[in-house]
Amino acid sequence: MFSFRLEETDNRARTGTITTPHGIIETPIFMPVGTVGSVKTISPQELDDMGAQIILGNTYHLHLRPGDEIVAKFGGLAKFNSWHKPTLTDSGGFQVFSLAEMNKITDDGVHFRSHLDGSRLFLNPERSIEIQQNIGADIMMAFDECVSLPAEKEYVRKSVERTYRWAVRSRAAKTNPHQALFGIIQGGTDHDLRKISAEQITSIDFDGFAIGGLSVGEEIPLMYETTSYTTEYMPKDKPRYLMGVGTPQDLLHGIKYGVDMFDCVMPTRNARNAMLFTSTGKLHIKNKQWELSDEPVDAECSCYTCRNFSRGYLRHLHKAGEYLGLRLNSIHNLHFYLSLVKRARNAIKLGVYDNFMKETLDKMSQGGL
Repeated sequence: MFSFRLEETDNRARTGTITTPHGIIETPIFMPVGTVGSVKTISPQELDDMGAQIILGNTYHLHLRPGDEIVAKFGGLAKFNSWHKPTLTDSGGFQVFSLAEMNKITDDGVHFRSHLDGSRLFLNPERSIEIQQNIGADIMMAFDECVSLPAEKEYVRKSVERTYRWAVRSRAAKTNPHQALFGIIQGGTDHDLRKISAEQITSIDFDGFAIGGLSVGEEIPLMYETTSYTTEYMPKDKPRYLMGVGTPQDLLHGIKYGVDMFDCVMPTRNARNAMLFTSTGKLHIKNKQWELSDEPVDAECSCYTCRNFSRGYLRHLHKAGEYLGLRLNSIHNLHFYLSLVKRARNAIKLGVYDNFMKETLDKMSQGGL
C-alpha cells in the first residue's frame, strides 16, 4: 500500500514517486498545512486545481477538536474534509513541546494542558499513534521530542536518546498496515548528535525518515549545514522529509541536499498578513505604492489570482478587511510554492538543477516591495 521509487538524481538532488492508498505523490513536493483538517481559506478543489498532491493535518489540534474519534466515525480525514488525495499527520510532539510553560516531560510521555481550556492531557508514543490511526492519514509520524534552539548539548543528547526510545515504541504501537510511519531524526545542530540520531532512527523499520528540530531558533546557514550532512546519513531508498521548513529559498537548498518533502504554514500565514511571494522577492500588497497598480502580483505566475486580479484590487481588499483578499493571497502563495517544487522536479530530470537554483535565487534576491 505504500512505496517509494527513486527516479532521477542530479548530484544530490532527486526526484521520485511515493505511492499511498490515496494516490501517488511526485517528489520533491511541498505539503500545504491543514492544521485542523483544512488549509486556511482554501477549498479541497482549489488545492487540487493548483497542483497540491498531499496536505498535512495536525494530531494535537485534531485530537482536541473535533476529536480523533469523531474523525474516525466519518471514515477518516479524507472523507471528513473531502480531500481525496494523500494526507500526512505530524505526531503532535511539536505543538506539545512548544507549550513550554504548560508541559512536563517524562520518559513515559508528556503531561500538558490544552491551550483551549486548560484541561490536563497526556501524550506518549502509543497515544500519538492511536490518534493518528483514528485520523486515518496515509503517512504518520513517530512521537519525538523537539528541542528549541539554542540548547545545552547535554540536554540535546538526552533528547536524542528519548526520541529513539519513543521511536521504538511508536513503531511497536502501529497496527494499521494501510498507514505508513516515518521516524524523526533529532540532534539540534550538533553534527555528532545528528549522526547518532540518524543511525538510531534508521535502524528501525520505518517507511520513511524526517529531519526534525530545525527552523526552531538556529541561524539559517546552520540550518542548511545541518540539513546537508543529516541527509548523508539517511537511506537513499526511502523518502526524506524536512519538517516545518520554510521559505522558498529553504526549499531550494533542501532539494539540493536530497530532501523529498517539505511543509510550512508560511505561504498561508504570510498571505493573511498581506505578504506575497514572487519570482523577484517578497511583495507587501498593503503598501500604498500599489494603490493604482493594474499589474498582477507576479507576471510570471499562472495562478487564478494573478490571471484575474491587480495589485491595486488586492490592496483594496486588504485595506477593507475583506475575506476574499485572504483567499486570493493564499491561492497565490500556495501556487507559487507548488509551482516552485514542480519546476525543481523538471530541472532535476533535465540535469540542470544547480543552474536552476542559482538563477531562481538570484532573481528572488532582487528584493521585494
